[in-house]
Amino acid sequence: MNGFSLANRMHALLDHKRNIKHMEKGSFLFHESTPADDIYYILNGKVELSKAVPDGRDLTLRICSENDLVGETILFSKNPKYMMNAKMLEDGHVAVISKETLEKKISSDSSLAIDTITWLSAQNRRNQAKFRDMLLHGKKGAFYSTLIRLSNSYGKDTEDGKVINFSFTNQELANFCGTSREVVNRMLAHLRKNEVVSIKKGLITILDIDYLKQEIDCENCPIEICTIH
Repeated sequence: MNGFSLANRMHALLDHKRNIKHMEKGSFLFHESTPADDIYYILNGKVELSKAVPDGRDLTLRICSENDLVGETILFSKNPKYMMNAKMLEDGHVAVISKETLEKKISSDSSLAIDTITWLSAQNRRNQAKFRDMLLHGKKGAFYSTLIRLSNSYGKDTEDGKVINFSFTNQELANFCGTSREVVNRMLAHLRKNEVVSIKKGLITILDIDYLKQEIDCENCPIEICTIH
């Protein structure tokens, strides 16, 4: 996608004296089911998008970072409400863009409209790939595909394998899969026993990514689709 093209256009819409907000780790941009008037453009920092499920658990859908749009699902909707929670995972800065302002700009600027549609299409393809893994392979598919996506998003090549250079607790990993920490504990123990992954100082290293891909019948999506973003 023209992610950088869209990013440049978002920058052009901003009034840096009025629209930029500093957000602290743990604070929320918005909560699920609340009235939605604004869209957020991330300048720096990381934002977790999640939904509350009926049994009280959270399902993590995406982790957004620099140059991502958050809350884009409200565009061109009447009386919209946010469909998920958006929580800061670290301190950062976001730009607040009025839904009405962005809609008017998209309607009058064909290039911006194309960039936005292309970006939304890529997001849809990412979501479809995630749901495919969850539906076809259950909790194992959700967890293994999460590890693959995390390695694509935050992986750093080492002599042993690809280390996921961002620390997650087992509960946070479970939230990506809509399952419990205990289930993730068991799956991680199995992968460690079979030397598929290793864990040192809270960081996971993927030692055998081919094993993970084979277990979920990986379709080898383009790397820009197979991410956690």
